[in-house]
Amino acid sequence: MLYNVELYEFPYTNAFEHMVVIMKFETKAIHAGFSDDPTTNAVAVPLYQTTSFSFRDTQHGADLFNLAEPGNIYSRIMNPTCDVLEQRLASAENGAGALCVASGMAAITAAIHTLCNAGDNMVSVSQLYGGTYNLFASYPSSAKH
Repeated sequence: MLYNVELYEFPYTNAFEHMVVIMKFETKAIHAGFSDDPTTNAVAVPLYQTTSFSFRDTQHGADLFNLAEPGNIYSRIMNPTCDVLEQRLASAENGAGALCVASGMAAITAAIHTLCNAGDNMVSVSQLYGGTYNLFASYPSSAKH
């Protein structure tokens, strides 16, 4: 497989250590987050259309639901295809991670709940997307200022 890369040389003695491969944006967008499947030799990401996943045993299931171990529980929460997309987006943007959600409103809600804590003040303009306006309007009156 050919990659669009830049090679940088560093003063290492080992012949393999002196080349560090840094993928360009285009390569990251196409290849990041997925390695060739050793079982099928597929080079493209499969579309996982399942809604649920199996567990090795009850303890494994409990660990996944308690977030003690990363893994797939239910496709609306996590899906291997979405995981590859998140890894590609993070890689393309040189970020630590990415989060894909099902809708714009889910993204807005996640952003607000991530940035704001109980007791924080939030200021916004009145010309908002209707869903965002309704989200703000539905907060308890004790939270409004």
